[in-house]
Amino acid sequence: MLVERNKKADRSHLGVALGRKCIARNIPVTYISSQFGVSRMTIYNWFVGQHLPQAQYASAITEFLKKLK
Repeated sequence: MLVERNKKADRSHLGVALGRKCIARNIPVTYISSQFGVSRMTIYNWFVGQHLPQAQYASAITEFLKKLK
């Protein structure tokens, strides 16, 4: 379900892009939530585009995505 919702979400959103990378690399939501200091539910919401990451997380997410390339 998460994978399908992520695929349908707007990939231009930073949280959705993060979700796609993490899903493709089998990175657990618990790991991501600990990296950014947010709840697992927040990560799930980012992954499916239900909520956008707050601006304070944008640069950290961008850096994390660069490391995954």
